[in-house]
Amino acid sequence: MNLKQHIPNAITCGNLVSGCLSVLFLTSGMPVKAAIMIFVAGFFDFLDGFSARLLHAHSPIGADLDSLSDVVSFGVAPGFIMYWLMSRNLDSRFWLVPPSTIGGVYLLPCLAFLLPVFSAIRLAKFNIDDTQKTLFRGLPAPGMAIFVASLPLALSQAGHLTDGCISAWACVGITLFFSFLMVSRLRFFSFKMKSTKWKGNEVRWIFLLVAIVGFAIFRLVALPFVMILYILMSIFFAEKME
Repeated sequence: MNLKQHIPNAITCGNLVSGCLSVLFLTSGMPVKAAIMIFVAGFFDFLDGFSARLLHAHSPIGADLDSLSDVVSFGVAPGFIMYWLMSRNLDSRFWLVPPSTIGGVYLLPCLAFLLPVFSAIRLAKFNIDDTQKTLFRGLPAPGMAIFVASLPLALSQAGHLTDGCISAWACVGITLFFSFLMVSRLRFFSFKMKSTKWKGNEVRWIFLLVAIVGFAIFRLVALPFVMILYILMSIFFAEKME
């Protein structure tokens, strides 16, 4: 048995466990930690691909395990975070199950679970599309998850985490918008660069520089705006990078 072949898969399992911990933290009343675990999952997701390339340890089971883990970490977990955000300031008109039964389940925020549905569709489409090497067709599921996870972090820094600062209807709009982006045919640039030179990578370097400056000035509040910047720059410039 070649041990190095299993290293990327072990890292992928770290991605999966991080997604599970995100849901656990959220259901335990710790939305900030839940959001952080999605970023941890993103780190593992990057690391497993990097290690697979470094060790030449690609395998069919590794690809399937990666997709299954991504559905949890970048689909189910952000779906629960969006549900939590939607349910901050709803009244009794939106009960699906009355609070006197099993603690209450809201109806409207269940739309948040469109995120895991469309995330799974996005990942399934990616697995059978060999053209998405340097550019993506549709917003990658981790991009959606990072945006959703950034909301509790930004709200926490701004001191508005629990006061329903984002309306439920705004969250519905965000859910529908990102669900559409994931299955759209819009092009989104990746950060797989053939070289680190400026020429040919102008959009990537400009994005990274703006993101770094934004984090330095606004810290966590910059996170959702950086993701919106990524979407806009992709829509306007990704096609020219192909």
